[in-house]
Amino acid sequence: MQTKQTKLIEETNPKPFVKWAGGKKQILKSIHKILPNEIKDTKVIKKYFEPFLGGGAVFFYLLSKYKIKHAYLSDINKDLILTYNVVKKSPKKLIEELQILSDDFLPKTLDDRKEYYYSVRNEFNKDIEDFDPIIRASQMIFLNRTCFNGLYRVNKEGKFNVPIGSYKNPTICNKNNLLNVSKALNDIKDIKIVCDDYSKSKDEIDENSFVYLDPPYLPIKENSFTDYDSNGFGIKEQIELSDFCKNIDKKHAKFLLSNSNPKNSENKGFFNEHYGLDKKLFKYEEIDVRRSINSDKNKRGPIKELLIYNY
Repeated sequence: MQTKQTKLIEETNPKPFVKWAGGKKQILKSIHKILPNEIKDTKVIKKYFEPFLGGGAVFFYLLSKYKIKHAYLSDINKDLILTYNVVKKSPKKLIEELQILSDDFLPKTLDDRKEYYYSVRNEFNKDIEDFDPIIRASQMIFLNRTCFNGLYRVNKEGKFNVPIGSYKNPTICNKNNLLNVSKALNDIKDIKIVCDDYSKSKDEIDENSFVYLDPPYLPIKENSFTDYDSNGFGIKEQIELSDFCKNIDKKHAKFLLSNSNPKNSENKGFFNEHYGLDKKLFKYEEIDVRRSINSDKNKRGPIKELLIYNY
């Protein structure tokens, strides 16, 4: 049965408006295959939580197929969350600013593009307390669409430090998609888009919740990028996340976690130890994924990842 919401989403087809390291587009079918039967049968997600939002590929995919009554979307990246909220509340003004950036950037020569890119990056990295959120969101999208590999990375001071990419004709202002995303976000009557640590969602999660978790992955040689923000996400944080999953499992919430599959590294016993996979505390699926975030192109290619779930 098609709901009014899913009909709207299918017609407008909103997609992620930023690129993000570790995006889930290529494994959406694998995720869909192991969704809870209750969701598949009713075509409804009563309460959806995604506390490592990133580009939101899973959220937008689920939104196109199921009615989401309540959504809690969060990420620790304050500029990413600011941009989501600007897209939701002020898409037309954002589009105007992005169009200016696009019209300025695209006709330039390669050298002039570099100068322009780094001038925008410098402005973005300034410590300004009283900034215009629409201007900041437009800078965020511009940098994301024109930087190397669409990567978001910061240094220890929290400054965005990704160099310019080599795209010939990047799409800086996708007007239709931004309007479609804004419509989709506003169509969910009960939605929160907040900048917060994933653990802050705990009090709102209950037995009616489906939680999708896509943290920075446990490092392995083929997939060791974790510098989404200046705080990092190491072994200590991975253990804390496993405790979080156990706690929401006790609430009878359903969760699905994406992570690396470090069988051939020093971390190969991590998920058995902390998620009890060998003891069948939680279920899991192994999937093949192709990742491209590596400075050495010879080390890019297919790797194994895990989908861990409790239903």
